[in-house]
Amino acid sequence: MSDPSSVIDDLHRESEELDLLVGDLAESRWALATPAAGWTVAHQIAHLAWTDRSALLAVTDAEAFAKLVEKAMASPGGFVDEGAEEGAGLPPATLLGDWREGRTALEEALRAAPAGTRFPWYGPPMSVASMATGRLMETWAHGQDVADALGVTRTPTDRLRHVARIGVRARDFAFHVRGLTPPATEFRVELVGPKGELWTYGPEEAPQRVTGPALDFCLLVTQRAHRGDLAVRADGPDADRWLDIAQAFAGPPGQGRASKGDAR
Repeated sequence: MSDPSSVIDDLHRESEELDLLVGDLAESRWALATPAAGWTVAHQIAHLAWTDRSALLAVTDAEAFAKLVEKAMASPGGFVDEGAEEGAGLPPATLLGDWREGRTALEEALRAAPAGTRFPWYGPPMSVASMATGRLMETWAHGQDVADALGVTRTPTDRLRHVARIGVRARDFAFHVRGLTPPATEFRVELVGPKGELWTYGPEEAPQRVTGPALDFCLLVTQRAHRGDLAVRADGPDADRWLDIAQAFAGPPGQGRASKGDAR
């Protein structure tokens, strides 16, 4: 992406949409449980605030970010949860202010970054567009947890295209992180966007493919819903395996979500 301004604009819009859900939330509702085990609404926003601060360090102070990575390596299993727990302990008004301030500072830093700049991250270095896309994906995914906790149904937008693209590009990572060998050939992925348009990835002649609604695919790759509750379909054994393990986020394999059928 030669001009990252459009995805930064979309990140701004995604953050503002989530802000509308929590900005006027009664203090007691910040303690509502979300579908992520042990995480309340406050934990979700605290995690976003913590990750925005990490991203800001990566963009503006590589040396300070390297020290943060050292801390993460020292506690790989609990580093993320510890950051969320610390933020969730703040008064909701303070937490909300911290999140707003941090995401604004990150947005400004991304817009000011020279073209072609790459930043360190917990995985491979990130371009401006990749950093903004990753933050949008996380904001959307954790916003889904907040919406579920509040009983709100969100209207899907074209911003899902960014989430879907990360999910497709992270296919091989999902295999590698589980010690599996990725398939040797690309899949064809065909998704129906919110307005009925077709989003396609991979060669049209690929023998294995994945099809379905873009929203469902995004819920799958961010592990916000169980595959059995979604209308995403695979044609081919490798594609079928991928749908069982897909993840758009960095780090160890996620635990995913239980099927709604299991709750009955």
